Amino acid sequence: MAQWERLRQLSAVYRQQLHELYDRDALPMDVRHYLSVWIEKQEWKRAARDHDLAMVLFQVLLENLDIQHSRFVQEESFLLQHNIRRHKQNVQRYLDDPCALASTILWFLEKEKEILQSADLAEQVQFLQVEQEAMEMSSQQELERKMAGLRNEVQCMEHGMTCLEEQQDEFDFKYQTHKMEAAVDEAMKKEQVRILQLLVNRLNECRKNTLSDLNKLLDRAEDLIGLLVKKELVEWQRRQQKACIGAPDNVCLDELEKWFTCVAVCLFQVREFISKLEELVGKVSYDNDPVKDQRPALQRRADTLLKDLLKSSFVVETQPSMPQGKGPLVLRTNVQFSVKTRFLVKFPELNHSMKVNVSMDREAPHMKGYRRFNVLGTKSKFLNMAESQSGGMVADFRHLSLKEQKSGGGGKGGSDISLSVTEELHIINFDTVFEMKGLSVELQASSLPVVIISNSSQQQSAWASVLWFNMLSQDTKDVTFFANSPAAAWPQFAEMLSWQFLFATKRGLNDDQLEMIAHRLFEKKLNYDSCKVAWARFSKENSPDTFWVWFDGILVMVKTYLENLWKDGLIMGFVSKAKEKSLLKKKQRGTFLLRFSESVIGGITFSWVEIDINGKPFVKTVQPFTKVDLNQIPFHEIIRNFQILENENIPENPLVYLYPNIPKDKAFGKYYTEKTGDESPYIKYIKTKLMFVSKETK
Repeated sequence: MAQWERLRQLSAVYRQQLHELYDRDALPMDVRHYLSVWIEKQEWKRAARDHDLAMVLFQVLLENLDIQHSRFVQEESFLLQHNIRRHKQNVQRYLDDPCALASTILWFLEKEKEILQSADLAEQVQFLQVEQEAMEMSSQQELERKMAGLRNEVQCMEHGMTCLEEQQDEFDFKYQTHKMEAAVDEAMKKEQVRILQLLVNRLNECRKNTLSDLNKLLDRAEDLIGLLVKKELVEWQRRQQKACIGAPDNVCLDELEKWFTCVAVCLFQVREFISKLEELVGKVSYDNDPVKDQRPALQRRADTLLKDLLKSSFVVETQPSMPQGKGPLVLRTNVQFSVKTRFLVKFPELNHSMKVNVSMDREAPHMKGYRRFNVLGTKSKFLNMAESQSGGMVADFRHLSLKEQKSGGGGKGGSDISLSVTEELHIINFDTVFEMKGLSVELQASSLPVVIISNSSQQQSAWASVLWFNMLSQDTKDVTFFANSPAAAWPQFAEMLSWQFLFATKRGLNDDQLEMIAHRLFEKKLNYDSCKVAWARFSKENSPDTFWVWFDGILVMVKTYLENLWKDGLIMGFVSKAKEKSLLKKKQRGTFLLRFSESVIGGITFSWVEIDINGKPFVKTVQPFTKVDLNQIPFHEIIRNFQILENENIPENPLVYLYPNIPKDKAFGKYYTEKTGDESPYIKYIKTKLMFVSKETK
């Protein structure tokens, strides 16, 4: 398709870019439109360097404009005649420099290509998003299709078993009749034997087909169990890990419960079919009976598949957490926590019959100083459907706590590796027994690794460990992870940081904010994708003011005092001093922006543009505000009432426009109290309590 035609078919956003491009006289859009085919066929790049070729194209362009003018005359298009005549006059000024005309047209064509490339890129991104969603939906639809196929085969098998039983009853009836009514006539006797042989042959063939169908049914069930256990459940477990550290992932178990229950129901029906075969063989059997040969292996296979499914069906739905904790998976000794387990095979007849027991560190590592804990509280509960909003089979433990064992052999021998308290990982274990229709299976589930602290001052460091482990490790039983913790790639690390803000405030970090953080960690680079952050760099270096302490201090301040301003996008936040200076110096006097302090933990400041006596812009910055200030006065009131002494000691608020050019009162007005000036409840505090120190940045 011709370039101009493609441009005309773009969405409104990109057509607007096209209008802005041609909002100048160098190449009028009329000329580009009516001569589009001819323009796109010429070698403007060569003409820009070749005077002779440029002159030829110049002459042909004038001729084409004459032709177009004549057409409009015939069509009596008065306005278009006028425009084309004026455009021709403008083109004639290139008579002495036709190469300049060629360069101009070439520039427009290249800009058009840039617009098309932008549109194509946006379309590709949208396509990839739609394709990803379509793939997920397609995968789910495929699973549903296979489930329906399994249910259908079970129904067919049920009908087949009825037919088999009817065939056997027919054979058995005629055989018993034959035995009771011994035929005298030899010919009749032979005929009866022949008929009985036909019936037993049919029965034998039907039994073979039934066994074959049962094996095929188990093949289908095995395929589904593989999908559920090795794919769907694994993906859910990874989503749960990420959700624990703030990711907006869906961790609802209702779909998995439906699928697990469906397969379990079908396998129990298969077991009933196999039991029925055993019953039928007990009534009628014969030499080389295929059921006698194959039924035991079929029974073992069905039981194995069912046990595998059931063992994977017991999970921790809600990970351990304290009511006032920083996040899940950080527990404090002698403080109550809650945790919820769920059994994904939902059989209502098992309601309140499966007891779940809680224990701790079933497979504790032999590491120097590794602590041991006792679980206190109600350590046993029955799985029930009353404690789940969706009616799932859950055991919701709400009143558990941990107490450290005073002594024991757990910390002796083995490895010499010693971990800090907040790097030491522990696992809470859950056990229950499934018993139904002669099948008994022991089930076990485990929490994600938890960090156990004894003092609230350890909570920040413990949460750093939880973030790091669940960002990087998919081995959810690796309690020695921090003995040799891997580094995190920047894209993965940046995503995790953004999740913290997204979870706390419903607004994550944008690319510019993440770039500032990357700059802080790695210095200036063109691309940070190959950069890696070590565990020590994240949580240990420059102690006590580690990177995590700095970042978390900002997060806590925003959540506590600035959440609405942050959600409304009024705080630029993560921006370096150098970037701040370059942004503000291009703006009018009084333009200001809000950024987080790089040196004061949990501090926020603002800088604004001033003009010196020579008319040159410079930037002033106020020293950071912390929770000491924000506990006394809302930040928007500080911005509203902030004043400095200007000429003749007249107080003046230098903050006029929030970057880039939003009037201050428009940006923050909805948060203001009704009272202003001396009537404001905050003005006294501003005048007497806060000593604002402004610093000029040259």
